[in-house]
Amino acid sequence: MKKILIANRGEIALRIMRSAREMGIKTVAVYSEADRQSLHVLYADEAVCIGPAPSTQSYLVGEKIIAACKATGAEAIHPGYGFLSENAAFARLVEAEGLILIGPTPEAMEIMGNKLSAKAAALKYGIPMVPGTEEAITDVEEAKQRAIAVGFPILIKAAAGGGGKGMRVVEQAEDFEEQMQLAVSEAKSAFGDGAVFIERYVSSPRHIEIQVLGDTHGNIVHLFERECSIQRRHQKVIEEAPSCVLTEGIRREMGKCAVDVARSVNYVGAGTVEFILDENLDFFFLEMNTRLQVEHPVTEMITGLDLVKEQIKIARGEQLSFRQEDLEISGHAIELRVYAEDPENNFLPDIGVLQTYKTPKGNGVRVDDGFEQGMEIPIYYDPMIAKLITYGNTREEAMERMVRAIDEYHITGITTTLGFGKFVMQHEAFRSGNFDTHFVSKYFHAGSLKHENDDEALVAAVFAAQAFRKQVAANLLPVRANSVSHWKRNRIIK
Repeated sequence: MKKILIANRGEIALRIMRSAREMGIKTVAVYSEADRQSLHVLYADEAVCIGPAPSTQSYLVGEKIIAACKATGAEAIHPGYGFLSENAAFARLVEAEGLILIGPTPEAMEIMGNKLSAKAAALKYGIPMVPGTEEAITDVEEAKQRAIAVGFPILIKAAAGGGGKGMRVVEQAEDFEEQMQLAVSEAKSAFGDGAVFIERYVSSPRHIEIQVLGDTHGNIVHLFERECSIQRRHQKVIEEAPSCVLTEGIRREMGKCAVDVARSVNYVGAGTVEFILDENLDFFFLEMNTRLQVEHPVTEMITGLDLVKEQIKIARGEQLSFRQEDLEISGHAIELRVYAEDPENNFLPDIGVLQTYKTPKGNGVRVDDGFEQGMEIPIYYDPMIAKLITYGNTREEAMERMVRAIDEYHITGITTTLGFGKFVMQHEAFRSGNFDTHFVSKYFHAGSLKHENDDEALVAAVFAAQAFRKQVAANLLPVRANSVSHWKRNRIIK
């Protein structure tokens, strides 16, 4: 494999290209007209424009990706995450054209891409499931009776969905019919598939996922867990590895279950098996993502592995160079997704130009980004600017490094999630490990960051005043009666 095409953009395209370059592999970038000056385009050995800015006319058009491969002589395609990364039809198109997809088989994508077929596959290995239905339910009255049997509150979920779409929490039987109709309608609109199923609602869930790797020789291992419970709109914002609540026994059990889920579809490549963990530390299978995850860097930090390199080696037909017993956790890592969003305005996206953009540096700090100062955040794509990752020997050290890194990360021109990240790192619930997926609704609200900034400003002012008085008392500073400050004098001159 001498040349690969990266069918993606931004930070993940750059991250893949860097690993490929270290392996002596040439890279091809594809880009839309909106990304003509993007960093991944400039970094690649070759670049091909594949259409207008909307992703439906560029990054999501498989035929254009294939044409770019043929034009440049690329032998393989790395889809990154998002866009076509879990599209079984695209995977089949790649195979039909005699190219290599750096990812799992189309069959694995199809089975795990639907929550019901994924549950059916996992049940063959006795994987724990949240009590509920194992098949789609279309009859409202039958669904209501099943919900009563499971017990309220229950969760109605879209079989083909994710990201919170087609999902409804129902507290009582009287509300069931209306909420089911809404869930079906939203599922049809978002995924073209109105199939829904029912699960018991876990009131205080933690979102724990297990990274797995499988080669073409039947070897599958897990690379431990990631804690992904800090979310907004059912989407992750902060992730860490390992989780601070798992015992070694639960970790081994979850890891074995994740490997079994992967084995149920003869999984090849990097994938993630996601679980819900309840307040009793009982875990239940949620779904499997058949791609590289946004949060994969925290796993890399605690294992010392490069997951992109492992993906490429697997795609080349190589066996995994390590066994499960060779793997161990070293230290702790935390990732903050730096989004162009306003946390105090319901995390709504913010667009504009990065007037200032200076990244933090130093020991234990990693930034995966795809922007630089002066670039504009396009409105057409996900608003993530960067991933800020910190590593420490302990969770406490990783948290303190994250606070330091956030303070050193200077972005102006747009609003970002940096302030929210600092709020989380300093909140007692997060620091103690006593939190769940409801952290944002429980603790964060409009004004949280302003209150925090006001407190910091007050503390800084008190320290400055104390320092000034000490210097005056020690005769280190001259004090003149009736003196006019430079600030006042400059204001008068203007």
